[in-house]
Amino acid sequence: MKYDLVLLHAPSVYDFRENSLLAGPISDVVPSSPVFEMYPIGLTSIADYLERYGLKVRIINIANRMLMDPKFDVEKKLRGINTRAFGIDLHWLPHAHGSIELAKIVKNLHPETPIVFGGLSSTYYHKDLIEYPFIDFVMRGDSTEKLMLMLMNKLEFGNSHYEEIPNLTWKRGTEIGYNPLSYVPKDLDEFDVPGYRYTIRSVFKYKNFMDPLPYNGWLQYPNTAILTARGCTQRCLICGGSKEGYDQNCNRQSLALRSPAKLIEDIQFIQRFSRAPIFILHDIRQGGKQYVEEFFSRLKQITLKNELVFELFQYADEKFFEQINEAVPKYSIELTLETHDEKIRKYNGKFSCTNEKVIDSLNFALKHGCKKIDLFFMVGIPGQTYESVLENVDFAERIHLECGQDPRLFYFIAPLAPFLDPASAAFENPELHGYKKLCHTLEDHRKAITQPSWKHMLSYETVDMTRDDIVNSTYESARLLNKFKLKYGLIDQASYDDIENKIEKSIHYIERIDHMMTLPEDEYQIELANIKKEIEELNKHSICGSNELKWEVQKNYANFFSLAMVGLEQLFEDYSIKFRKQFHPKVRHQVKLDL
Repeated sequence: MKYDLVLLHAPSVYDFRENSLLAGPISDVVPSSPVFEMYPIGLTSIADYLERYGLKVRIINIANRMLMDPKFDVEKKLRGINTRAFGIDLHWLPHAHGSIELAKIVKNLHPETPIVFGGLSSTYYHKDLIEYPFIDFVMRGDSTEKLMLMLMNKLEFGNSHYEEIPNLTWKRGTEIGYNPLSYVPKDLDEFDVPGYRYTIRSVFKYKNFMDPLPYNGWLQYPNTAILTARGCTQRCLICGGSKEGYDQNCNRQSLALRSPAKLIEDIQFIQRFSRAPIFILHDIRQGGKQYVEEFFSRLKQITLKNELVFELFQYADEKFFEQINEAVPKYSIELTLETHDEKIRKYNGKFSCTNEKVIDSLNFALKHGCKKIDLFFMVGIPGQTYESVLENVDFAERIHLECGQDPRLFYFIAPLAPFLDPASAAFENPELHGYKKLCHTLEDHRKAITQPSWKHMLSYETVDMTRDDIVNSTYESARLLNKFKLKYGLIDQASYDDIENKIEKSIHYIERIDHMMTLPEDEYQIELANIKKEIEELNKHSICGSNELKWEVQKNYANFFSLAMVGLEQLFEDYSIKFRKQFHPKVRHQVKLDL
């Protein structure tokens, strides 16, 4: 089959199957593994939008295919693809190595096929990326669905007037162009983010359900998510997705919301095929009081079958949880508190309220039907000392006692790792915010992510903590948290022993790798190969239990009839698009941009 666009997602480090990297806890609190095989949801919205105009678009999660099958042959898979263009995401900076290595391979196999990069990190480092001889375009900004359609039109008809496409960095022979970043849509309702309709349709259409899987284990635990907005109202210093980060990197000066009606439509579609939790990405209160009221009002009008998981960025009063409880039969909460220190929280911008108000928020949620609360602390934030990291566990105990030792509370601690976010205030002005930035360029980050332990991957230190301090305080606080959980019956003895054993081994291997790095290269490589299997085991939930982040779900999927109907409907929609395209071959040129 001839495709128009094939979207590829690379592993963090391309040759992870051969090299031994002690990634430690850097991915413990996200669904994916240290390979970071979960691709950004923007791939699905791009694919969905392009297929509405009759294009054939595939998503292939190369990282997940490599992770699931040690014998998966990447080059064999790519060699057999016939497409007009390849797209590779570099959204999260930890993919700096894998995405570029994958692009090299693709260009070697298909030298005449253009390669397009996109994502927030691609946007930030677009000038670096376009200098690579195997990268032809970088599509910048946070909303590139329409822009990709414009580019595909030009590639199909041999029109090389790339200057006409906003946000595009391009290459034409030896000429390089940087078009203004002028397309920043304020309304997102015409896009499905994520594009679950596309994903399901593609399984039937292209007869392959392995390629587009979001992450390893998704079939056993099919979580879904809904994006409420692009941009942010918060000013967190360490976040590249903050208000200032979006302004600098994407020229986005205001929040672009998806309407409550669109969110409800997505929820209703998801529950036709899934019974797993649906994550409502971003704090819905960013949209304002009327937005929140409309969302909950519409929720009350449907039969909600899935648990909803809400994010909180700041303190929430009792009325907010009353609204959720009235509208949602089953819900959970996630909040990244980061630290017990009120002054640091206020400075950093996350949960800038008193500790009493933090505990009030949690008690309000528990009082009004919340089924689970995930509470995250972080190591490596501005102003934090080694002692302050350990004191987070004391605050966790205070929370637990003042919330009646409620077992619905789950506590986590993880490092800010491996990199500072580009475009964040901490990255742009490290000295001002107490950081020592160790990685500056894209190549710096590419080199760092391939270091043998997460200690040497860290792209920063702070004025209060060295790399050693960050690593040691992470493990010491994880140990204290593990003891706290056992003390209050939040985990059993076997789980406690497993984490304690992994932490002890992790510390041992951090020290062993430090020593190995002083050896001659040939001895170093032999030693590193010898500990490969042990390291792979330690990379799996090294400081928290593998099930602590999961929600109890009695049934993962809807019934077979519902699944079959969804698939048939999506195939019918695809045939309708083909029919319209047959009689209106120039329909794809009717693209209007709001600049």
